[in-house]
Amino acid sequence: QVQLVESGGGLVQAGGSLRLSCAASGRTFSTYVMGWFRQAPGKEREFVAAIRGSTSNTGYADSVKGRFSISAQIATNTVFLQMNSLKAEDTAVYYCAAKSGPWTVNYLLYEFWGRGTQVTVSS
Repeated sequence: QVQLVESGGGLVQAGGSLRLSCAASGRTFSTYVMGWFRQAPGKEREFVAAIRGSTSNTGYADSVKGRFSISAQIATNTVFLQMNSLKAEDTAVYYCAAKSGPWTVNYLLYEFWGRGTQVTVSS
């Protein structure tokens, strides 16, 4: 099993920054795709960013490209999401997720999930 715990959410003003952390237990990220997703009230869960541990390949949603950065610290089984230039539209619960196998941005195919951390951006 893989357990994921997010932290780092909070309330920030538009234009500010936050860094989210996802601490994983069970195994390293070398054989997994690690993703960040977010869900706002009344909205479907959407892809934000992902990283493949074996290659360090990363991918981002167009809405966050250039503002957010995902990274992995394999030695501590931790994935980070650095969020800069935050906008009110970024307000959501942010979830860390993991899966084995092929790369995908489809949240339905991710196997393991954290419970989420709230990010609120005020304008």
